[in-house]
Amino acid sequence: MIELRKDYILDRWSYIATDRSQRIKQFKKTKTNKKDSICFFCPGNENLTPPEIGRIGNKEKWEVRWFPNKFPAVEKQSKVRSKKVNKFYTSEQAYGFHDVIAETPDHKKQFADLSEKEIKNVLLAYVDRMKDLSKRNRIKYVQIFKNSGAEAGTSIIHTHTQVIATTIVPRLVREEIQALEKYKKCPYCDILRLEEKSDRLIFSDDNFIVFAPYAPRYNYEAWIFPKKHYRNITELNDKELDSLARSFKVIITKLGAMNFPYNFYLHYSPKGKDLHFHFEITPRTNKWAGYELATESYIIIISPEDAAKFYKE
Repeated sequence: MIELRKDYILDRWSYIATDRSQRIKQFKKTKTNKKDSICFFCPGNENLTPPEIGRIGNKEKWEVRWFPNKFPAVEKQSKVRSKKVNKFYTSEQAYGFHDVIAETPDHKKQFADLSEKEIKNVLLAYVDRMKDLSKRNRIKYVQIFKNSGAEAGTSIIHTHTQVIATTIVPRLVREEIQALEKYKKCPYCDILRLEEKSDRLIFSDDNFIVFAPYAPRYNYEAWIFPKKHYRNITELNDKELDSLARSFKVIITKLGAMNFPYNFYLHYSPKGKDLHFHFEITPRTNKWAGYELATESYIIIISPEDAAKFYKE
């Protein structure tokens, strides 16, 4: 049976068509031997990146390091505001900040190879950038995201995260916020209680829950939520950051073992709103084709229940 499932709160639909599925091993990607000729992110090459913004470690040895992207998608010098030529043409200079976080000095390690302590250091860098960039004039949203693998959009092998702070709130975040208006209280808080008892549960401790979403857009998609209603990663205490690092480790270790390309990104509450913050992890084992692009509905061949089993094996 092919099942049509709706997202928890969004008007977004997925087809769970498991009869089209393949064995997990058929999704496994073969590692390539591609190497960077000169790695800009490695120790000793710090002079090849724009001036450093911050680091975890000391002057002699860093553990995590962040700096402006050499080829940014936005520009911090922009001063021109919105320009409307007519009722259809509107543009403005892309003002904002685009940073890179080098997650480890070890070129041979990927995010999946990092220990929980090392992942926590990366999360601390996220907190730093979120706090700093959110204070900047005209900035309305700070998007933290990671690309891992060529199919997921990465161009530099050395494992890293990107941060882009812009003058607009992403459409998907705005849709989530608008959907919340239908409920008297946070629907995600109720969803977490349901998913903790479901076949889609992957991991749970006192602070965080990890589960495969009911109506995913990607095979093996997983979400990480704090159990408390926090609006932003900046609200977490030290023990909660430990728990978040542990939650990431559960998912990313499994993806690394299969050499799956993936993305993950943070959704949090813009100023004055009340969105329950969370990370969405989207393995790139399925390609969106004509139907997905035409309809923004998604054909999934690995059910979220089977995805949860995969992560727990």
